[in-house]
This record gives sequence, C-alpha cells and structure tokens, in this order.
Amino acid sequence: MKFFIDTADVAEIRDLAATGLVDGITTNPSLVAKTGRDFIEVLSEICEIVPGPISAEVAAVETEAMLAEGRRLASVAGNVVVKVPLTPDGLKACRALSDEGIGVNVTLCFSAAQAILAAKAGATYISPFVGRLDDIASDGLALISDIVEIYECYPDFTTEVLVASVRHPMHVVDAAKLGAHVATVPPNVLRAMFKHPLTDRGLEAFLADWAKTGQSIVGDGEPAALSPAAEERRRA
Repeated sequence: MKFFIDTADVAEIRDLAATGLVDGITTNPSLVAKTGRDFIEVLSEICEIVPGPISAEVAAVETEAMLAEGRRLASVAGNVVVKVPLTPDGLKACRALSDEGIGVNVTLCFSAAQAILAAKAGATYISPFVGRLDDIASDGLALISDIVEIYECYPDFTTEVLVASVRHPMHVVDAAKLGAHVATVPPNVLRAMFKHPLTDRGLEAFLADWAKTGQSIVGDGEPAALSPAAEERRRA
C-alpha cells in the first residue's frame, strides 16, 4: 500500500517525507486555505519535496473551466495529478485530461457506481471518502471492498483505489486488508501508526539496561564508523 499525506502544510510534509514513508501528497482548497499562502507557490514547493504524485484540486465546476485550471496546475510540475469532483462535468474533464497524458484523481466518491464511471473516464485514482460515510452511519470500508472487487474483475481498469477521509489507523489497516492501492492520511494519523504502548515500554526498559552498563557505542569525539556498504555509497 502507498501512503499519501493529506495536507498542504510544507513543514509537515518535509518532516514526514524524511521518514521515507511518503509516496505522494493530496491537497484540496480547504487545506490550501489553512496555509494562508499562494496556491501555486505552495504546490510548486510541495512538488520539489516529494517526487511522487501531488494531487491539486480544481476550483471550477464546469468542464471547460476545469480543463483550463487542470492544465495550469499540471504545468507546475511533472508529478502534479489534477483532482476533479465526481460530477458529469468532472468526468468529462477527467477523460480529456487523461487523454492528454495528465494524471487525474477523481474525488468525492461515495458509491461503487460512481467509481465505475470514474474508471471508465480514465481516472488515475478514485478517492472514496470512508470517514464521511461512517459519519452518516454508513460503512465506508464496505465501499472500499466493493470498488476493489469490481476493479479486479476488469483488467482494462487501471484506476487505483485511493482511500480518503481517513480518521484513524484502523481505517488504514482495514483498507490494506481489502487491497486498496493507496491511503491518504492526515499527518496525525500517520504519526499515530508509529505508536504502541508496548514499543514505548520495551524501549524504556532497553535504555535503562544499557545505562547500567556505563558504555557508549560511539565515544565522545569519536566519529561514527560506517558499514562497508555505507562507506561504498559515500565514495560513489
């Protein structure tokens, strides 16, 4: 499963990208508005930090205007994926942009029927919103299961299932069990995935035992020795 981070906060992106776990970024107008910065400037900066797909959403609602905005966004960097809503106009724009070789993320998906239409329109990604479905007492993960099952029946469908509106780590785990290709998560959810009380307790015990030895793996002023493989990479 690929991990995208759902944010437009450049500082958060830099920090999480350093873990090596970030495959891409998703943004939307609401996330960009929180930064208080110029949209194109933020998008350009994000594209330089993360080489993977960066979803940037159009603000227009009519096809021709979506196409104009989508082409402008795609011109910012080669890894921009244009995000369009799952509407008739959005799917028309999806088909046109896809035919031009521009990646498209079709967002605001809430049914399997919509996901079929997006795949037929050439979407690179379909974004079902699991959390928002859960909020109205519907089963968001059941939708993921349905879409994955349908897509697997049709080899010509190349659209990847991008699980959105993720609220907690179990959304990610359960979506991974169902075979979803991507989960886009807020920074706090990715950080929560690191945490487990037994990990913290075990590390605390190991450190306490090590302190009793009075030893140091790297002495004061002593440079850390590189492994042979690391030394070879350094010299290359």
